[in-house]
This record gives sequence, C-alpha cells and structure tokens, in this order.
Amino acid sequence: MIKKINIKIDYGVRLDKYLKNLFNTLTQSFIEKNIRKKNILINNSRTKANYVVKLNDNLIILNFHQELYKNKIVYKKNIKITDYDLKKFNKSIIFQNNDFLVINKWAEIATQGGSKVNVSIDHIIKNINSDYRLVHRLDKETSGLLLISKNLKYARYFSTLFKQHLITKFYIALCEGSPKNKNSKVHLNIKNKNQEIEKTITNYIIIGNQNNITQILYNPETGKTHQLRKVSKNLGCSIIGDQKYNINSKYNNEKLMLHAFALKFTINEERFSFISELPNYFLTFIKKNKLKFKDNLEKELNSF
Repeated sequence: MIKKINIKIDYGVRLDKYLKNLFNTLTQSFIEKNIRKKNILINNSRTKANYVVKLNDNLIILNFHQELYKNKIVYKKNIKITDYDLKKFNKSIIFQNNDFLVINKWAEIATQGGSKVNVSIDHIIKNINSDYRLVHRLDKETSGLLLISKNLKYARYFSTLFKQHLITKFYIALCEGSPKNKNSKVHLNIKNKNQEIEKTITNYIIIGNQNNITQILYNPETGKTHQLRKVSKNLGCSIIGDQKYNINSKYNNEKLMLHAFALKFTINEERFSFISELPNYFLTFIKKNKLKFKDNLEKELNSF
C-alpha cells in the first residue's frame, strides 16, 4: 500500500524525527533501512534520514502497512521540576534577550529526556515556557555553554546557523598524555550508534602541558556524538574522567574534564561572543595537580 502525506510543518525538523512523531513505534534502524531501500521518498526522490522536511513536501511511503507504521498512545511519566531545579537553572543563565538565552550547563544533567533520565534541561525549559527549544546538545557529563531559543523563529534560525557552520564553538579539555602536534586540523571518521561512518573535523591548540596532563582548546567544525572524546582518544590523549574512552586511567574517580568554553556567532550584523566559567570540580582538579592553567584565551580563540 502506498501512503502519501503532504507535510504541513515549517520548523526545520529532520525526516527521521518527523516519521517518529507520526509513527512512534518506528525504530531509527527501521527508518534508515527503508530510506536506503527507497521505500520512503520525498517528492518522488531518494532522500536521507537527516533531510530537513519543508512545508508542502510530499512524503511517500511505498511499503505502508498499519502493522508496520503504528502510532501508539504513550503515557509519559509526570516530570516534577523542583524549586531547586529552577533555581539552579536560573543561576546558570549568563545571557538572555527576547529571542534566546545562554546557560552555563552544569555537569551530570542530561540535555534531553530519556528512559533513564529523571530531569533534563529540556524538561526544565518546557516547564518555564512551552515555546523554549534546545538548538544543540551537550553530553550529560559535559559542562558549559548551551543555547536555548525562546521562540520558533529563532529555533529555525539557529538550526540554519549550525548547519552552515556559522556558530563557532570552543571546548577546553584536560587530557592524559599529549598529541604529537601542538596544533592541527583532525579529520576523523567515527561510527555512530547505528554503526554508520560519520566524517568529523576538529581543530585544536595545545595550551599547556604539565605532569603528563595537557590543556587543549578544541574547535569542532562538525558536531557528532562524543566527537571530542573520540578525537582525543585517537590523538593518544584521552580526556581525564572519560569513563567510556579512557577506562584504564588513574583518574577514573574524576568527573569528565571537558567544558564548552566559548561560543561566537552573528545575528543581523550583531556579533555575540560568550565565555563561561569553569565548574568548581575542574578548578579543584587543577589546584590538586598543581597545574599552571591558562584561562585567558582571547588570542587563541581568535586564531581559529
């Protein structure tokens, strides 16, 4: 059976997400498999899972069947946002205007909800205002700058800026060991959770090195899951506290020493630049290991 759907949304959602919203029983692997087999088309043409659907696109499902494409009613658990959560979130805000805000996300809170997540940043912002939207992500263990749009217009605007690589991101990492080169552009193919190869591009500069601990400023041009953690391991200097990619480290009891340090972008000819403070556990580790940590990185930030 063939099913045709005329898309009536206009807010920059990926095809795979759109399909999951329509048919919540579909798995990511099922969607990607049927897109590859040309069972799912856009405007009669082959497409990809990350295609961003547009208003009046025609979605065509060639193998549609009620048993395959189901939509079950899901009863979501009631997420309770406490006063403590709200106070911590409000304290983390370093900038806001009518259209977006920037927070200094604390470690150990997920950006989005999931089966094992009690409270996430997404839960908190939806509790404040249902129009608020995440426009990018940080790992649960990663602290630092996170952009949040306050309306649909800016959600779409930031989505476009990210796709066009017009938002520059910088991360500080404390790594065990040191790369061979003081600075470089790293092209690394990594596997995603579906075992598909994704190309990544990462720039870095070594800021300092003591006691076999290297302070690195990363500037990722792509934004793939665990990109910097995988790149660090590939460079032979896994990030301290990384329980996934640095498991044989003597620093296993430390938190992940990766912090989203700075963001730069331009909106309507107005330049925005944000730098975040390091979390206390980061500073404690630096002091405990007697590191000469450099945090005035204006010259380095401008060198990328």
